[in-house]
Amino acid sequence: MTTPTFVRDIMWKKVDIVDSKCTVLSALNDMQHKKTKMLIVDKSHDYDEYGVVLIADIATKVIAKNRALDRVNVYEIMTKPSVSVTSDMDVKYCARLLSHFDLSRCPVIDNGKIVGVISQTSIVFNGLRPE
Repeated sequence: MTTPTFVRDIMWKKVDIVDSKCTVLSALNDMQHKKTKMLIVDKSHDYDEYGVVLIADIATKVIAKNRALDRVNVYEIMTKPSVSVTSDMDVKYCARLLSHFDLSRCPVIDNGKIVGVISQTSIVFNGLRPE
């Protein structure tokens, strides 16, 4: 039996969190500046859930519908609650979960707090190849 690789070993720890009331234009500028394809949408209160907004959401729900980037708020197009994993999950199960829901990435949440982001790309390049 080999020692598993855990999500915490390969997740991206730099997390980009935005407020749900910010405009899509602001979120898009944030994404471009940080070179990311997903932003985490913060909880509005302690009993709320995190959401996510993807580049694809902006393309399909705003641009394709000819809506103004500066007149649409993130909460209007986000996915909430988001599918998430914990940092102590084996990456092979994380890969299966992402594949099952047809996701390229998702937040990593421990004890109700965002601790990172995991993607299929990081699993393939960093999680499953032998050293």
